[in-house]
Amino acid sequence: MTSILTNVAAMAALQTLRSIDDGMEETQARVSTGLRVGTASDNAAYWSIATTMRSDNMALSAVQDALGLGAAKVDTAYAAMESAVEVVKEIKAKMVAATEEGVDRAKIQEEIEQLQEQLRSIASAASFSGENWMQADLTNATGNTVQKNVVGSFIRSEDGTVAVKKIIYDLSGNTVLFDDGGDLGILDRTFNVTPSSVTLDINTNGVTSKHTVLAYTIDALIADGATFEGNYANTATPAADYVKVQGVWVKAVDSTTVPGQEVAATSAGPVGWSVDTTPIPAGTTVEAPNSLDLVDITALTNEELDVMVQATDVALEAMISATADLGSIAMRIGMQEEFIAALTDSIDSGIGRLVDADMNEESTRLKALQTQQQLAIQSLSIANTASENILSLFRQ
Repeated sequence: MTSILTNVAAMAALQTLRSIDDGMEETQARVSTGLRVGTASDNAAYWSIATTMRSDNMALSAVQDALGLGAAKVDTAYAAMESAVEVVKEIKAKMVAATEEGVDRAKIQEEIEQLQEQLRSIASAASFSGENWMQADLTNATGNTVQKNVVGSFIRSEDGTVAVKKIIYDLSGNTVLFDDGGDLGILDRTFNVTPSSVTLDINTNGVTSKHTVLAYTIDALIADGATFEGNYANTATPAADYVKVQGVWVKAVDSTTVPGQEVAATSAGPVGWSVDTTPIPAGTTVEAPNSLDLVDITALTNEELDVMVQATDVALEAMISATADLGSIAMRIGMQEEFIAALTDSIDSGIGRLVDADMNEESTRLKALQTQQQLAIQSLSIANTASENILSLFRQ
């Protein structure tokens, strides 16, 4: 039936055109934004996940910035510690040079004092963003440790809770050069370098008594250029005599100077040698020569100077260990930076899979909808001509 009041064909064509227009509007929005899920109404579940992960990615971006700041702090401390190690190596070399006979120890002392000042300068200048990891108040800190940290990661657990993980580095007596509140730093504290000792039973005029004396390794004697005759040894620099008693090398003294003491060994001549029962020197434990209270080397005996060299070496080993610790944490921060960058890219990729539009598909759909729109308009135009055809009948 044809009616001039109700044009069913036009209504159907118009409804189709509206549907096509809605489809075109949706497709154009996807093409313009690049998103298949742009709002919660598009897909509430995917939109919620994507929005949360975008938030997490922003947090990871902040973590990357924090890692960069932390890396700068560690690099500053590492560079300072490396420089300090070189200075202490130089001090050690000066101390060894001072053991040579005839050298001007006063000049060497001046050089050592300048190197000490350089150590203080390095420690005070090693600051980044107001933080100095080369010196800290350890004495007044809890447990004599000051904890430093670098933001390392942002973590979301399965139950939805979030946490910020940190990389911890402790400033302690093993990692700090100077203690601002006392003498717990590597270059502040006293190092116990008392040589090994041995207690021997010494027979004097038939009476045996115990004596604790210094013990020496055969490697140490060889290093001093010792010549050996059975259980007797002699070194030229420093000049000294040694005997081997109960399997241990100890200093010796001519038996004629110790009446009644049992002869421990003989040398060419023959000369009898007894054990030198001189007690361990009280000054064997001394401060490292790079400490704030440096002992003037010009007033030291060769034996005391040897002990100072040992103390310097102990301090140097502690600094080398601290440098290795800083190198390790620098490596870890670098690896974490790479991981965070890769993690951020992975999250971006995952979000894209959820909400990004397939532009090939959307562009093809848009072209099809444009064609359908043209056909729908043509159909509506044809449907609207039906009434005109009826009017033309009345005119005839």
